[in-house]
Amino acid sequence: MAPAAAMVLLLVLAACTAERSGNSGSAPAGDSSPPATAGTAVIAPVEHGTLFVSNEGDNTLSVVDAATDSVIGTVPVGNRPRGMAVSLDGKTVYVALGRDNAVGVVDVASRTMTDKIPCGTDPEQVALSLDGKTLYVSNEEIAMATAVDVATKKTIFSVPVGKEPEGVLVTPDGQKVYVTNESSSSVTVLNAKTGKQRAQFPVGARPRFVVFSRDGSKAVVTSEQGGSVTIVDLPKDVPLKTVPVGDSTKPTGVAISHDGLTAYFANGRANRVSIFSIAAMMVTDTIPVGQRPWGVALTSDGNILYTADGRSNQVSEVDVIHKHVVRTIKVGERPYGVVIVGG
Repeated sequence: MAPAAAMVLLLVLAACTAERSGNSGSAPAGDSSPPATAGTAVIAPVEHGTLFVSNEGDNTLSVVDAATDSVIGTVPVGNRPRGMAVSLDGKTVYVALGRDNAVGVVDVASRTMTDKIPCGTDPEQVALSLDGKTLYVSNEEIAMATAVDVATKKTIFSVPVGKEPEGVLVTPDGQKVYVTNESSSSVTVLNAKTGKQRAQFPVGARPRFVVFSRDGSKAVVTSEQGGSVTIVDLPKDVPLKTVPVGDSTKPTGVAISHDGLTAYFANGRANRVSIFSIAAMMVTDTIPVGQRPWGVALTSDGNILYTADGRSNQVSEVDVIHKHVVRTIKVGERPYGVVIVGG
């Protein structure tokens, strides 16, 4: 099983397209607000953007005002929330609920979970099709990837991939799904409509997350145990180079700059963030953050990276231009992932 800690997912999907800003909130930065309760809590409208953080340890999502960096709500969800994806209209957050064998559907405006969609055993991460109609999940325990119709909740396909799949993401053209396989140290590429395997190739040991450049030319895969980053020719589904980034570096969640020149990845047990030049194929700088950073999200202006620091129970706000942590925000127990919604 993957270590319990902070996604992207998808973030990887969210990491590439996240919007920077925040909604109104009066709590001081780092304050842990009580859970939002329907009928009693005053819900501020989402105007500029909000962070949603999945807390694997206490089965909640923390809601953070991205303008003031304050916690403005807590959403109880199902068991073991991990990877997240955001609907195209910004109204819904989907969260993989590992021990519920489902994806939770969270309404952004009311900050409540409104539904669950069955998606096979032990989902770890979740991605969304470009039209918003299909969810894709990595079923870690059973070495499968599953696609589900959002509207009908019917399974479209459930197919074998490598052992202990974690990362899952839809390519920018919407035609393929990439799945990272931890114990197989590989990536499986599926046809997004049929689930048919298109390719499978080796990467570094224990790959975690994958992210794509906006122009669809490259993928970046992080491998925690291998201490490496693999750059992939996305149109051809062929790895170009696996780059060692240091024995003490443990790459996990990853985001890519909008120009596709720079990748930012969390370093898990190494307690830092790395800045990686894709052109030079090397780490150019590192920034200390909290303990066990996992999922990351990059703002739309490319200036701020948020990291979910699983063992510090916090989110770090990292200025990647000046290369320092601006502030930390206390959230729930063992945060796994972070996404940016709205704006």
